[in-house]
Amino acid sequence: MRVVLWRARPALLALALAAAALGTVGALRPAPPPTVDLVVAARPVRAGAPFAADDVAVRAVPVAVAPDDVAVDPDLVVGRVAAVDLVTGTPLVPGVLVPPDATGPPGTVVTAVRLADEAAGAMLRPGMRVDVLAAAPDEGDGRVVASRALVLPVPPAAQAQADATSFGADTAAAPPVLVAVTPDEARALAGASATALLSAVVVP
Repeated sequence: MRVVLWRARPALLALALAAAALGTVGALRPAPPPTVDLVVAARPVRAGAPFAADDVAVRAVPVAVAPDDVAVDPDLVVGRVAAVDLVTGTPLVPGVLVPPDATGPPGTVVTAVRLADEAAGAMLRPGMRVDVLAAAPDEGDGRVVASRALVLPVPPAAQAQADATSFGADTAAAPPVLVAVTPDEARALAGASATALLSAVVVP
């Protein structure tokens, strides 16, 4: 028996060393990074669409890569409107959400722009960014009065009122485009709308 154990010593020693190595690796393995629960889009959501309960989900995201100011309660998101097209898993940061009453992102104000080409205005979609240009006959080339203005969805109540007003009419004027701009740009737009024709150019 002693001879068998003696001959088995190399194998037993190898097993002991392997077990020790595995224990060391396990001790050195870093702990999982801390996470935080964030509200994300549970499915693709189109710009201008209000969030329903099934459109949001809570996901654990590592703290190191988690954006700031993301909602942690799905109930705070339901009913708000997507300002841009969203893909599944997008964290719902304030910049991609607007309230249903068409409030713009922080630091902006909302103004209605009546474009000279109403057909072009009707083609704009919430979430687009546009430069608003003003052109007058005596000024030559148009000038930019608002840069990268965010096109906002028309509030449901306002849209319903517009539909009711245009019911039965042969031709109905297109509703103005709601955009989120800086306060200075809003003043420039107000002045330009009285003396110039306004147009919008879609920009990245």
